[in-house]
Amino acid sequence: MSRLRFMLALAAAAMALSACGERSQELGAKHVKSDKPAFSGGDAQFTAAGWNAGDRAAWEQQIRTRGQGQNEYSRSAPTAPQP
Repeated sequence: MSRLRFMLALAAAAMALSACGERSQELGAKHVKSDKPAFSGGDAQFTAAGWNAGDRAAWEQQIRTRGQGQNEYSRSAPTAPQP
């Protein structure tokens, strides 16, 4: 019986100590902070077709259009209530 208690105590200690090993949550050296405004552009592979980097008005229109695509009220036509 003492062997069983020893094994349970060992397992409990291992579980308690496993919580102490937290991994680092830092972004590391890969993260590059940019102070450029969003409309100045990014990688060409992430830009929408027909958009020119640096054009603020076109960028705002693209964001507005993209937001309307996610708006459920503008996607479906209003229907009259059924009597």
